[in-house]
Amino acid sequence: MSATITTFERLKSKGIAAFKGGDYATARSYLVDAAECMIELAESAKTAEARRQHEALAGELVSLAKECDARRSHPQGAPRVRQGEKDEENATDASDWVVRERPTIGFDDIAGLEDVKTEIRLKMIYPFAHPELAAKYGITVGGGILLYGPPGTGKTMIAKAIAREIDATFFLISPAQIMSKWVGEAEQNIKKLFDAAKTETPSVIFIDEVEALVPRRKSDASTVMQRVVPQVLQELEGFDRKSDRALLFVGATNKPWLIDEAMLRPGRLDAKVYVGLPDAPARFKLLEIYLGKKPLAPDVEFGEFCDLLEGYSGADIRNIAQQAAHLPFLEAIGGQPPRPIGRSDLLSVIERTQPSVDKGDLTRFEKFTVTGD
Repeated sequence: MSATITTFERLKSKGIAAFKGGDYATARSYLVDAAECMIELAESAKTAEARRQHEALAGELVSLAKECDARRSHPQGAPRVRQGEKDEENATDASDWVVRERPTIGFDDIAGLEDVKTEIRLKMIYPFAHPELAAKYGITVGGGILLYGPPGTGKTMIAKAIAREIDATFFLISPAQIMSKWVGEAEQNIKKLFDAAKTETPSVIFIDEVEALVPRRKSDASTVMQRVVPQVLQELEGFDRKSDRALLFVGATNKPWLIDEAMLRPGRLDAKVYVGLPDAPARFKLLEIYLGKKPLAPDVEFGEFCDLLEGYSGADIRNIAQQAAHLPFLEAIGGQPPRPIGRSDLLSVIERTQPSVDKGDLTRFEKFTVTGD
């Protein structure tokens, strides 16, 4: 979503219209999106007064979104918690917005990235799998890890695989859930999240686009972020790394240089792992994954396309495979005899599909890996 005044007004108008029409589920979605948009605009406001006004407006929209939740829960006028009162259940339980799952994907399901897997196993997985040896050599259990790199390279899959490798509960959270659900109570939401994770061990907390939750702070930064970032740091420093209650915090980002410097210090995000574009073996396996079960013509050789797809992300390769399959599919729908996907289909799609990651982005990641900036 592009954070502009036009986008905000459009989302707000749709949200209010849906609210007035009694469609509270739709209204809540638009109102929360509008609040997110306004929070982002607040971060770039030129004056402190403008920033406060933006944050206040975002708070009003989220209050209206909470009213949508209340009306959906009590559609026939049953008693509701009034504005400003505390709902005891909501005050202590985060189960309505914390997403738990047990991932089924493991490292064997991820194409390539062997160096990345080895580094993660050493820093994060082996201490869990071998706690006695870890204790003997003074290796801490749990902690934080940052997965950074271009979009579409499998960072979310890696996070899920980490949870699968140690048979952990996976907590999948977005910054918007923490920041927008209860504007003004983001710090409490963070505490609820970590408390919930500590009740289910082992556990992995995963936050994508983590830079939105812990951005670099400036003297004139949002008052919200001035409170949220220290709360996250406090929770990370409070990890009990020597007991069976240890947990992992995994953050993923396409823009690591926007993360607050304090988050990148030892004791917080201890491991920083660059997840780059797929190498040749990874591209070959991706082709097998996305094309292997489709009907292919004899002239399709993965080795050839493995070379042609250098510089493309995993998401790019998946999209190319899907687009190539669309060509004979549409022909068959039009009445032609069904045929397999041919070399010419793949070549035509590749020719009109540019890599989603440009060389300038890769240079920026290389600089961050060396200097941290």
